[in-house]
Amino acid sequence: MLDPKTIRGEFPALSRMHKGRPVVYFDGPGGTQVPKACIKAMVDYLVRCNANAHGAFATSAESDEIIAEAHRGMADLLNARSAEEIVFGPNMTGLTFSLSRAIGATLRAGDEMILTRLDHDANYTPWLLAAQERGAVVHVVDINESDCSLNLDDYERYLNNCTKLVAVGYASNAVGTINPVKQITAMARAVGAWSFVDAVHYAPHGPIDVQDLGCDFLVCSPYKFFGPHLGALYGRQGLLESLPAYKVRPADDRPPGRWETGTQSGESLAGLTGTIRYLEWLGRTFPEEIAGDYRSARSATLHAAMRAVQEYERTLQGAMLDRLAALPKVRLYGNGFRTRLSRCTPTFAVRVGDRHPKEVARILGEEGICVWDGHYYALNLTERLGVEALGGMVRIGFAHYNTVEEIDRLYEALAGL
Repeated sequence: MLDPKTIRGEFPALSRMHKGRPVVYFDGPGGTQVPKACIKAMVDYLVRCNANAHGAFATSAESDEIIAEAHRGMADLLNARSAEEIVFGPNMTGLTFSLSRAIGATLRAGDEMILTRLDHDANYTPWLLAAQERGAVVHVVDINESDCSLNLDDYERYLNNCTKLVAVGYASNAVGTINPVKQITAMARAVGAWSFVDAVHYAPHGPIDVQDLGCDFLVCSPYKFFGPHLGALYGRQGLLESLPAYKVRPADDRPPGRWETGTQSGESLAGLTGTIRYLEWLGRTFPEEIAGDYRSARSATLHAAMRAVQEYERTLQGAMLDRLAALPKVRLYGNGFRTRLSRCTPTFAVRVGDRHPKEVARILGEEGICVWDGHYYALNLTERLGVEALGGMVRIGFAHYNTVEEIDRLYEALAGL
């Protein structure tokens, strides 16, 4: 089991104080704090080899190697077959729009896509716009309102030989629901459709193996799993080579270069490598037994690290559910069952009596407890739950550097409300 005291020592931001008490970072779903290894790597890059790519001089060559290492590290984290299957960009939304434009160019009138009501809008609107431009049909999978899980019967109803793409989130960024992604990608593959997985919210909470999932594309955001602001895309190499990329001349015509438009953020990619090193340390320090076919020893260590994170966070989930049960005026949206911890990330969307979510977030913020309020770009879900017009929900999200003691502080603050 992870030792939170050891973990917290690796995150300098956790030393920040507010009114004489440590700040509580329960805002992780919007972006996590970063370890010392990430910060050091970014500073080292900017001091030592801050240069543009492919120059005939030392600092440029060193910068190129740092960027290449970031691709290798991300491939190990996702267990991709090749570093050439990893594409970086400023953020997940931009990468998804870029890919949706490319896939949209292959669509014809009458082709079909399947989206979900549970997803972040960045995994909804880019595909909706691409479909509208090409006259394609869009189906939207609904939720089971009782626990905010996807209605899998909708997939059975919508999937057919006209389906070209199925886009689904690995986990809901609003309520934390973990979707049966492997099952959904297999259903898509059975009718010849491509699958696109938004793993932004899931990535900080568990291991990801794109080969095991069988997905064609997967996106995530390093700043959501203890890294700098970046977007990362995995794509099957054959698809990244064949889809019509929109790029300038004379950019590389092979992936990932044909998809990485403009100069990459060398300092951010260096920081990501620092985060990968931190996760390697985590996997060695708190080893977990894992099974699987991994591309490298580092990939296995990284997956062990994320398995350890997952196991520790379930103790936080259980503690939070126990405390919410003692607060009858706090309503939880989504999975509230201790017996189903594996079906949800440690993410809790609540409303506190009749109070506006922004008021609740402000009062908690005054107590040094950071939480989010609103819709978090999961507009389809907040509208479906009937809370959008009421200000959405308060979102409380844990990471592996959080503690049960911090949950007790939150409980006391909520009880005071």
